[in-house]
Amino acid sequence: MREGAAFSTLYAGVLLTILGALAWVTGRTLIFPSLGPSAFLLATVRDGEVTAPRRVIGGHFIGVAAGWIAYHTVAPGLNVMTAAPMLSSAQLRLAVSGVLAVMITTGAMLATDTVHPPACATTLIVSLGFLTSLADSASIMLAVVVLVGVHKLVLREQSVGDYISIGR
Repeated sequence: MREGAAFSTLYAGVLLTILGALAWVTGRTLIFPSLGPSAFLLATVRDGEVTAPRRVIGGHFIGVAAGWIAYHTVAPGLNVMTAAPMLSSAQLRLAVSGVLAVMITTGAMLATDTVHPPACATTLIVSLGFLTSLADSASIMLAVVVLVGVHKLVLREQSVGDYISIGR
């Protein structure tokens, strides 16, 4: 087993448990599929370019914005989970919305150096009609900021603990 695997496993769970508890208390959508890969990266890489707050927060922000714009421009009122006949304009509009959102997200993350691959899942969540309101967008971003904030607190506590143990 990889060194640190047990800690990383528990840590990913703790990160998402905090968001799950907040979702339960507030009734808001604060836990959603693309946070799983983000929590995995924070738990396994911990401190590096891929987990830099500006990348995680910036990438998800771009994903939310691109998904929101694509959805409300191309497929407002539709949801990929609603059955539609083959070759329907609704399915085509949702497909175009998803493709457009991923393209915009990819280009914008590359242009701003905020690459965070899980944000491409966030953009699909929004552009395919799952979380489409401005309140949903705010909830997504709140969840990402809380995830990163908790992670930064854990890193700070680890650094202080290392410093104290070295100083003894």
